Amino acid sequence: MSAIRLLVLGAVRQHGRAHGYQVRNDLEYWGAHEWSTAKPGSIYHALKQMAKQGLLYAYETAPSTAGGPPRTEYELTEKGTEEFFALLRESLTSYDQKMDVLSAAVGFLVCLAREEAVALLKKRVAGIERWKAGVLEHYTPAEGPQTLGHIGEIMHLWVHSADAGAEWTRGLIERIEGGAYTFAGEGEPFVGVLGPDEENPYATGVPHPGDAR
Repeated sequence: MSAIRLLVLGAVRQHGRAHGYQVRNDLEYWGAHEWSTAKPGSIYHALKQMAKQGLLYAYETAPSTAGGPPRTEYELTEKGTEEFFALLRESLTSYDQKMDVLSAAVGFLVCLAREEAVALLKKRVAGIERWKAGVLEHYTPAEGPQTLGHIGEIMHLWVHSADAGAEWTRGLIERIEGGAYTFAGEGEPFVGVLGPDEENPYATGVPHPGDAR
């Protein structure tokens, strides 16, 4: 799965209705341009493609008071909302997701009810444990990975990564069960978006033609 669809759908959803530059600004505020493929070109392309796919409504707005061409604002459709939550749930439960996909999912974790978030994360831990057991049973010699020479370090890497992923997930579950964060249905969660006049200290500052549309 590509992280860009989840990131863009989630960023639009946080605003209710947003133009492309707002989406770009929010994702750069999260540092997503560093840890994912959420670069300006891919963000604007994703917005247009998902509008064509019926996941987003596209509205042409009037020019700003400062002048310039009309901007297109986007809003999730019912289909887009379903897609967002499907991607979010899959990203949280799949043990083998890439780091950018998991990072995107964690960023939108509080869009779910607390109980569901915990259940999905527990499912993730179970998947990691099954995967690790398969590595140890089918790919690791009985005498240990060292019998494969330096190639055995691959098994060490796999198992270490699985252990670290499971440990982090268990810690997150414990924090959530302990009352951390505000989840859906509990009040206004922290969403981490910038206000219209707030300066983004993490912005790249590199202009893109899509910024004005």
